[in-house]
Amino acid sequence: MSIAIEGFWTWVRVQTGAARARQRADQRGEGVISAAIAVLVMAFLGVGMWVAFNTTFQKTSTKVDDKVTNCIGESNNNPNC
Repeated sequence: MSIAIEGFWTWVRVQTGAARARQRADQRGEGVISAAIAVLVMAFLGVGMWVAFNTTFQKTSTKVDDKVTNCIGESNNNPNC
């Protein structure tokens, strides 16, 4: 009886060890998750760049409009033109 229990115990240890090895080696879905993270990072960078570009463009447009409006009819000696 002792040999049967010892054999069963050995079988259980081998099976649980194999299951643990499969769990450690199982990397299904890792590439998908990494790709999703990369897409999100790129999306946030794109939004940030768009906001920076849009803000810069609006400020520049406002300054150019002010210069054109103020300098029409002014002499070239005016330092603001």
